[in-house]
Amino acid sequence: MRIGELLVRQGILTETQVNTILEMQTERTEPFGSICERLYGVSPEVVEDAWVEQYTELTGSLRPDFDTCDPAVLDLLTRRQAWQFRIVPIRWDDGAVVLATTKSHLQRALRFVTSMLSFPVYFIITDAGTLGEALDRYYPMGEVDLGSVERLVDQVAGTEA
Repeated sequence: MRIGELLVRQGILTETQVNTILEMQTERTEPFGSICERLYGVSPEVVEDAWVEQYTELTGSLRPDFDTCDPAVLDLLTRRQAWQFRIVPIRWDDGAVVLATTKSHLQRALRFVTSMLSFPVYFIITDAGTLGEALDRYYPMGEVDLGSVERLVDQVAGTEA
């Protein structure tokens, strides 16, 4: 499903607005989301949420084979980065790095890797439990596990509200 279709389904844009954006895209190379933001005041967060929805519909949810992780790609991230951004690199695939994360961390993980890595990446979306097991296995933090990290994040968010 295209981002425009998702935004119509969510009631953010009308079909007429989507068609206007698509027409503008034929005249320039500006991304659909940028035009949405500029023309109709759609927030970047809404566009990113639609992109995540589109990506996860395309890829589905998989259980990555963490038993075959390539040690060379594991070294691309520090322990702190892997936990902070909920990313586990798995392997090289035709010049791109395959990474695992969860649907809820995809936006943040993508922003991080595109600013830190100079080669293409693609993500496999998995569940939090599976990702947590891989983080524990390849980036151990002693007494820290995914549950304790999530609780800490929730506590910090609660004190900032």
